Amino acid sequence: MNKLYPCAADALQGVVADGQTLAVGGFGLCGIPEALIDALRDSGVKDLTVISNNAGVDGFGLGKLLETRQIRKMISSYVGENKEFERQYLAGELELEFTPQGTLAEKLRAGGAGIPAFYTKTGVGTLVAEGKETREFDGQTYVLEHALVPDVSLVKAHIADKAGNLRFRYTARNFNPPVAKAGRITIVEVERVVEVGELAPDDVHLPGIYVHRIVHNPNPEKRIEKRTITEKAGG
Repeated sequence: MNKLYPCAADALQGVVADGQTLAVGGFGLCGIPEALIDALRDSGVKDLTVISNNAGVDGFGLGKLLETRQIRKMISSYVGENKEFERQYLAGELELEFTPQGTLAEKLRAGGAGIPAFYTKTGVGTLVAEGKETREFDGQTYVLEHALVPDVSLVKAHIADKAGNLRFRYTARNFNPPVAKAGRITIVEVERVVEVGELAPDDVHLPGIYVHRIVHNPNPEKRIEKRTITEKAGG
C-alpha cells in the first residue's frame, strides 16, 4: 500500500469534509503540520471542530483557519497568543471546550487505546466539571471525561519510512503521537522520507499502523512564537 502522496492537497482529498472533528498535533508553533493546515484552509471545508493544545497565532498555524472562519469549535487547553481567537470567542462566534492540558492528552490517548472514558481529579469543583458526571473513590471526588476520537488527525513528524513508521524530533514530539493514535484517519507531514528498514526499530516512535497518508514537506517554516534576546554586558 502506497502511503506517500505528492502534496498536502492530494493527501486531504476525499478525506476532509464540512462538519468534521479534526485533531491537530503541535504545542504552540512547535511540531505543527504547517503544509497540511495550509491545504486544509485552501480546501474550503467549514464548520470544523478542531482539537489542539492551542490555536496557533494570528496569521499562522490554526490561526489561518480562524481568519477564514472554517473553525466552529475549538477543544483546547491554551487559548493565548491569538487575538482573533479572543475576538471570535468574546463575540460568541467561536465555541470553546476548555480542557486542562493533561486531561486533553489523556482524552486523546484514551481514544487511541479504545478506552471510552476515564475519571480524573483534575477540574473537580471548577467550570471544567460543570455538567459532567462525578464519582467518589476512596473519599475523593473524580470527574468523568470522555475520550476523543477525531474523524481526521493531522500530524507533524521529522522522518517517516514508506510504511508510515515515524520518528519525531525533540520537543516537536509533544502532542503528535496521541493525536496520531486517536484519529480514524491520520495524515502525517514529514521532513524526510526513507525506505522501509532505514529506521532502526528502537528509533521508531510511532508504528506505521496508525498512519494512513504521508506528505513530504522538506522545508517547513518553523516559526518561533516569541523571540527573546539577552544583550551581552558591554554590548
